[in-house]
Amino acid sequence: MADGDDDFYSRDRPEHPYLEEDRPRGGGPEDPDGRGTWPVWAIVLAILLAFVVFTVLLG
Repeated sequence: MADGDDDFYSRDRPEHPYLEEDRPRGGGPEDPDGRGTWPVWAIVLAILLAFVVFTVLLG
């Protein structure tokens, strides 16, 4: 690759061609872990509670 090739591609580009991210990636302290998902123990507990309620009502 010749020296002139670098100049050819960079001559019409701005000084700093990369924009800052407007939405940074990754979580922070304001983004709690596992938000919007139910833990497994809560699902099992809900199923067990529903089973007990239906057994008492129908039994």
